[in-house]
Amino acid sequence: MSISTKKFVMLLLSVSLGFSAFQAQAVLPVAVGGSQLPSLAPILDQATPAVVNISVAGTKVSQQQLPELFKYFFGQEGQPNNDTQERPFQGLGSGVVIDADKGYVITNFHVINDADEIVVTLKDGRTFDAEVLGSDRQTDIALLKIDADKLADLALADSDELRVGDFTIAIGNPFGLGQTVTSGIVSALGRSGLNIENLENFIQTDAAINSGNSGGALINLNGELIGINTAIIAPTGGNIGIGFAIPSNMVKNLAEQIIEYGEVRRGILGVTGGELNSELAKAFGADSQHGAFVNQVMPDSAADKAGIKPGDIIVAVNDKPVKSFAELRAKIGTMGAGKTIKIGAIRDGKATTFKVTLQQADQQMVNAKVMHPALEGASLSSTEKGAKTSGVRVNKVQRNSPAFANGLEDGDIIIGINKTRINNIADLRAILENNPRVLALNIQRGEHNLYRIIQ
Repeated sequence: MSISTKKFVMLLLSVSLGFSAFQAQAVLPVAVGGSQLPSLAPILDQATPAVVNISVAGTKVSQQQLPELFKYFFGQEGQPNNDTQERPFQGLGSGVVIDADKGYVITNFHVINDADEIVVTLKDGRTFDAEVLGSDRQTDIALLKIDADKLADLALADSDELRVGDFTIAIGNPFGLGQTVTSGIVSALGRSGLNIENLENFIQTDAAINSGNSGGALINLNGELIGINTAIIAPTGGNIGIGFAIPSNMVKNLAEQIIEYGEVRRGILGVTGGELNSELAKAFGADSQHGAFVNQVMPDSAADKAGIKPGDIIVAVNDKPVKSFAELRAKIGTMGAGKTIKIGAIRDGKATTFKVTLQQADQQMVNAKVMHPALEGASLSSTEKGAKTSGVRVNKVQRNSPAFANGLEDGDIIIGINKTRINNIADLRAILENNPRVLALNIQRGEHNLYRIIQ
């Protein structure tokens, strides 16, 4: 056989093998050895109906910087160098139904921030106007409510049980394309210091997350929610395999507080400190290289009352390991005030535990406009636990607002509506959800009790 003939035979064989390989791939069997090929489809059939698209619209106030020379032309020298403008905006995001019966939808705070209109679109194409029940800027969480039947929801997994290497599936609405699914693994746990949020304890995943995925679901292979997708590192503007999700346990704690109180009642421990390093561990007799080092305990704080001291190394909360001070801060900051927890610590090289009842941080105020138009202009909060009079405190009323016109004043405590006693914002919201035609507000003002009638 000549050299040219050999080349032709080799070429023909190469083409034949390539064609055979292509054919084998093209007609991939649906089963191997009598078993079905692995697929995520059955999990997604159950999970994807609980993930929704969210579209928002509103107006943002921005300050436009004026050129330096304009100050002299318009006599603005020495005056603030800006001009306030209102600009309309629209946005897209994602959300997750966590209670089908009550219509509760979790999303990110930054998805609905400043929005006047929020529309939720289900996988089956139905659309609903959404009401904001409460939100928390520091953790980037918001809880919405829609009035819909035949909803699907996702059960929340215990995110403290996650391990690096566990499989993940991200579901959301990237770039407004419609519902999209990607998969990956848990790349890291307890990520913080990213300056995305004030309280950070992120799950890091390489499942592709892009613009519009915010508020969407990160689930495990049981179809359970393990996190709410919230951010990516994107130096090129697109996904590079580094995405972050808020753990489901944090989401659960925050949602429960909003549902019960209409706000987040943030718990505080009352310590300051930093990350444990090898030098500190050696100096304080700790074998562990991970934990939160306490350098100061605030007087009369929850930590002080429980017996925690400077120099203690906190290594666990409710028997779950704590690897850093940032993780401790995030976990405590998303637990409700008044909750009693167990703190595991190392003191003088010995393990010890403390029973701590968390105190309440500064009150989180709710804009009354989201509950009733007649209350617009008032900022409200539930009264502190143990207060002499329980109810809804009117923290501040804007002049010339509907709330001001209806007779509300700073410091009022709303203790009842239409002869129904209320103890917190959740009670107030429950009554207003029924859209009563007349509101008879029973108000405690100093030592006096009075009614304000709003029609």
